[in-house]
Amino acid sequence: MDYVRSDRDPSADRLPLALKILIAGGFGAGKTTLVSALSEVRPLQTEEVLTDAGIGTDDLSGVEGKSTTTVAMDFGRITITDDLQVYLFGTPGQDRFWFLWDELAFGALGAVVLADTRRLADCFPSIDYFEQRGIPFVVGVNCFEDTRRFGVDAVRQALDIEPEVPVMLCDARDRQSGKLVLISLVEHVARQRGEPVPVG
Repeated sequence: MDYVRSDRDPSADRLPLALKILIAGGFGAGKTTLVSALSEVRPLQTEEVLTDAGIGTDDLSGVEGKSTTTVAMDFGRITITDDLQVYLFGTPGQDRFWFLWDELAFGALGAVVLADTRRLADCFPSIDYFEQRGIPFVVGVNCFEDTRRFGVDAVRQALDIEPEVPVMLCDARDRQSGKLVLISLVEHVARQRGEPVPVG
């Protein structure tokens, strides 16, 4: 009779699973802030100082205090279990860096589109991008201080998105608020795939 050693950890044969989520939205919507708030490690950032070279190219209306911009991507990580990690990729928000999006979007589970009600139209290109490629997304309305608040229904109507796409208010600076947005995305993806929606 052949014997198989049982002292070996069977979990050692399992490959860890990584989920890729994009954080998208317009210039200055809070993408870098959200990745920083959520990441358990110091996030990789490609922030550069805005210079006079961007005059006429970068529209700062509504975000006049912004002094830096993402020129490639932001990257953060969240460990769910030993076998499951979430990788966050913050996309650049300016038109001239959109050529990077196809590489960043490859293999993504879904996306969070951050909306800034001061410049709501800036998130239209992100929404169009994900709709055209069939990538599930949710909209997180980043509630900036000293900014007029709009309800979820008003934002949904203004963005003209499908009723099944989740829209929620959030604070990109707050880790718990960001986690709720990610949970909403995972539940949305599960519903689209006809899978059981995680509880708790």
